Amino acid sequence: MTPRHRISRRSLLAAVPFFGLAALASTHARAEGLPPSPSGSRVVRLVTDARGITATLELEHAPFPSSGAGYGDPTVLVFIPHHHRVARDSSVSTVVHFHGHNSSAERATVAHQLREQLFESKQNAILVVPQLAVNAADSAAGKLEVPGGFARMVECALRTLDVAAVRAAAGPAALPPNASVGRVCVSAHSGGYHAAACALRVGGLAVQEAYLFDALYADVDVFRDWVIAGHGKPMSARHKLVSYFTAGRTEGNTHALFAELERSGVICAHEQIEGTLSREELTRAEAVSIRTQLAHGSVTSELNNLRDCLYASALRRNLRSSWFEAKHGARPLERRR
Repeated sequence: MTPRHRISRRSLLAAVPFFGLAALASTHARAEGLPPSPSGSRVVRLVTDARGITATLELEHAPFPSSGAGYGDPTVLVFIPHHHRVARDSSVSTVVHFHGHNSSAERATVAHQLREQLFESKQNAILVVPQLAVNAADSAAGKLEVPGGFARMVECALRTLDVAAVRAAAGPAALPPNASVGRVCVSAHSGGYHAAACALRVGGLAVQEAYLFDALYADVDVFRDWVIAGHGKPMSARHKLVSYFTAGRTEGNTHALFAELERSGVICAHEQIEGTLSREELTRAEAVSIRTQLAHGSVTSELNNLRDCLYASALRRNLRSSWFEAKHGARPLERRR
């Protein structure tokens, strides 16, 4: 089903398998029902596994509830990998992923192995997955559609994580007191495109990179203007876009978008057969289009596409990686098990 903005929830609710807590079986620490912060936000649950700590938050500035919307779940999931370390300037790099239709933050995190891919990228960043419309074919973004809403959500998440229970569970990976927002990447699958576009257009934070996993269904002008605004800047400050697409609307929109970007002088790279671009080309281009043969629901994870976008990003890594040892020639594709 093609994602559209504000489709009737009742007519398009879908039954989605419950992935949930089975993937979190190796639980070492929990914090149930912690008291709310003065703002009303709180940590609901903490789970620690071999990769890091996952915090379930209820945030005052989550996308929902929102005036005029029929959704009221204020959940935002945050994953802090064990290798995370405080930056010298106390900033925290953040990867924010927006799930698609007929899903939830938890189900998308598990099904697309978002935590695993961030952990394997070795990037010194945390993952934030806000709850959008729950199990509905609706791209509404709630409070993210209001100017500054994205900044308020991310900043609220950092403040809410600044509690003793989280610091104790995270250990050396804990966020610094009074952490500020560092580099930001947004990621979207399918119907999450509109929330990503809102983050770029009115979010109130400088977003360095955007990854669309078969998600360019609309808001093409937003992504175009954002990429062009960063054209020619140093890698740490430019606006890089990676758009994976399948047949249909995302293909047509991606082709139209990249034609406009190239007319504006943006350095673009194109991949019609997945895996033919080198790792260096994936890194250097300001905008990358990739025609994938994967099924729509598998684009984010089956070939480690989020992980590879993060490897090729301008985020600051504090661990050594062998990913660029083979930076020339067709890049090897690795299927997740």
